[in-house]
Amino acid sequence: MQQLRFTSDLSAGEQQQLAAISRFEDFSRNETVFTEGTEHPNLYIILSGRVEICMTIPARGCLPVLTLEEGDLLGWSSLLKQGEMTATGVAVEQTRVIAIDADALAEVCEQDHDIGYQIMRRVALALSQRLVASRLQVLDMYAVSDEAHTLKRGGTHE
Repeated sequence: MQQLRFTSDLSAGEQQQLAAISRFEDFSRNETVFTEGTEHPNLYIILSGRVEICMTIPARGCLPVLTLEEGDLLGWSSLLKQGEMTATGVAVEQTRVIAIDADALAEVCEQDHDIGYQIMRRVALALSQRLVASRLQVLDMYAVSDEAHTLKRGGTHE
């Protein structure tokens, strides 16, 4: 796990603790990693490939909101024990991940607050990046909507 930015600042012993509760998993193109509204047992770190995050919008279906790539954290909801997954993750291409058992990771974090702080700091960083990406997407949607509204009225957006 030493080459991953998610574990880069952890000691060799801490990395071994994580390795003991982790395994490699592979997902084929278009395979669902997890589904919005369901409970899921794993947190993932993407080693290769890409995973599209989709959210269900009433009357529109599951719409893509973000694509995650190598080094990105996936499935943070399982670690925070907030219940159901907040989105659906689908492999866009052949994808290899490290799957970390979320319950076991939570136990490691509870027993060793130093590693717990490091892990939660990384989860918070991932959430912060997702929040920024979501805000940019909302702004982009409003820009498209405003442009269409202006064009309908016969105006321009210059």
